[in-house]
Amino acid sequence: MGSGNGLVLPDQPRMVIGPGTAAQLGGLAAELGSSRALLVTDPGIVAAGHVSGAIASLEAGGLTVRVFDRVHENPGADDVEDAIAAAQSLQPDLLIGFGGGSSMDTAKGCNFVLAGGGSIADYRGVGRARGRLLPLIAVPTTAGTGSECQSYALITDPSSCQKMVCGDPKALPTVAVLDPVLTMTQPQNVTANTGIDTLAHVIETAVTTRRTELSWRYTRHAFALTLKALPEVVEHGGRLKPRADMQLAAALAGAAIECSMLGAAHSAANPLTSHFGVVHGQAVGVMLPAVVRYNGQDLASQAIYAELIGGDPADAPEVLATMIDNMLALIGLPRSLGQFGVGLSDINRLAADAAKQWTAQFNPRPVDANNFLQMYQSRLGAE
Repeated sequence: MGSGNGLVLPDQPRMVIGPGTAAQLGGLAAELGSSRALLVTDPGIVAAGHVSGAIASLEAGGLTVRVFDRVHENPGADDVEDAIAAAQSLQPDLLIGFGGGSSMDTAKGCNFVLAGGGSIADYRGVGRARGRLLPLIAVPTTAGTGSECQSYALITDPSSCQKMVCGDPKALPTVAVLDPVLTMTQPQNVTANTGIDTLAHVIETAVTTRRTELSWRYTRHAFALTLKALPEVVEHGGRLKPRADMQLAAALAGAAIECSMLGAAHSAANPLTSHFGVVHGQAVGVMLPAVVRYNGQDLASQAIYAELIGGDPADAPEVLATMIDNMLALIGLPRSLGQFGVGLSDINRLAADAAKQWTAQFNPRPVDANNFLQMYQSRLGAE
């Protein structure tokens, strides 16, 4: 069992960190005074064998456990409703989001509705939680979304294919368990996809209009960890140290998002996922260099990029964009929209959708559909 060393971050969950800390789940739940837990996860995590260990730990801690294991990638309102149905006869006093961002977001969405009634669409926006939310333990099995350090649930609206952002400080997880052993079973492509998502979080949080001194501290630490650890975990997935570093980087980047939000790269990524089925990490990764170049025309962003990577501010945006493209190549991810089947005739629709996405409003340079059109066009033949 790991030592369970903690990391205290301002206005963040209690963080329990180290190899084997997932085995402490039952004890952590008991400390919260819980007796009935709904564990929200997906079939892949069950197949990897992680859920059985979690159940054993919880039951050893005296808890009754029910598992909802039907979370889909990019969960929708149906995932939340199905999780609520699984909870109803149990009447849980604890929720556990166990898996990637999809599982943690579904658990948060379930928490909103269990506490306040209605449907998840009623909680779209910020600060709309009603009633007393249950304590939530977040156990990430990937190193990407940073959802364990965020009070937001991203749930896809099936009618518009846009992601509903449902956020409230009450929805922040109570405890985050960072056990790098859980990430060891990730396939190489999942490791790469989630890792580039962490890098995108770091680079976007650095320059948003909501950035703070606190978010900047998280961003710088996460950037340094990611640059070193991401190539290592893709090439040598069995090494625990870089796995732990990437998991910590993802959590720190999530904490930065909680302070500062995201920008145009995530707005550009979401339509690629909804219209072309592009995995989120690949979608945000392929668009990130274009966004960096666009934001790099802003003098304040130039200075921030230069502080992040060193060098002359005037050169920093191009240097950083090239670094991202080189990282994509190094870890085997596409650098061209054409590799996803996107053609010139598709980008007007993508640009119109991107301009409607929530995170665009926090981009350091104002961005509209025409700007997104130019960014998409620049990535059609980027490779």
